[in-house]
Amino acid sequence: MVVFDWAGTTVDYASSAPAEVFDRVFSAEGVHFTREEINRPMGMEKKAHLRALLSTENGAAQWKQAKGADWTDADIERLYEAFEAELFRVVAEYSAPIDGVVETVGQLRAMGLKIGSTTGYTSQMMEQVLPRAASLGYQADCVVTPDVTGAARPTPFMLFECMRRLGVYPPQAVVKVGDTVVDMQEGKNAGAWSIGILTGSNLLGLSQAEYDAMPDELLERRKRETAERYRQAGADLVIDSIRELPQAIGQINRRMEQGEAAK
Repeated sequence: MVVFDWAGTTVDYASSAPAEVFDRVFSAEGVHFTREEINRPMGMEKKAHLRALLSTENGAAQWKQAKGADWTDADIERLYEAFEAELFRVVAEYSAPIDGVVETVGQLRAMGLKIGSTTGYTSQMMEQVLPRAASLGYQADCVVTPDVTGAARPTPFMLFECMRRLGVYPPQAVVKVGDTVVDMQEGKNAGAWSIGILTGSNLLGLSQAEYDAMPDELLERRKRETAERYRQAGADLVIDSIRELPQAIGQINRRMEQGEAAK
């Protein structure tokens, strides 16, 4: 089985929807983060993401300056309600599959692989995006959200739930594919193989327009730096785009035949 992340991996190039909504929610409070700061915790459950941003030195200082007091759990709850409402309103607009996803998933199914997905979105949010993605050609066999398991990434429990629902085991028979640090950690914590994707990824942090306009030398340097961050998080392989995934899985199969296991 291949277990994909959702935004930034299979749909919504560079996780634009959640990044944009985080920016809107904090800007309304007089707090401003760069896109790089917003992207850093991406892949986490969204309430944990809000907490992570406000726990940074910059976030804590801006909040105290804007509000005259340190942030509290009640502030997190209020921000999350605003975030969830806004994302729920716009998320379906960001559900187009990334270039190469539909064809690659077809190849994987032809190889006999099942397709799972784990995400930081809630099940209610996914009700908005799954039909849209399916209408455009991408549909997983199983999608698990943090509110279903009660535990988000980097814990392995959403991935384990995909395994349970689809009857796939042991974890060495599973490949986790994602575009964030916590995706790699999720796979590693489950005992599965982990593959990071560069193009369109949250970790690379470039919009489609920025990617296309960046000079080749600078782009390659950004990709090398991003690949190293994936590896430090436990990635077994890093690929340039999702189109390379069937070949990467073939490589993993050969490594397993030689007795090698995931990290």
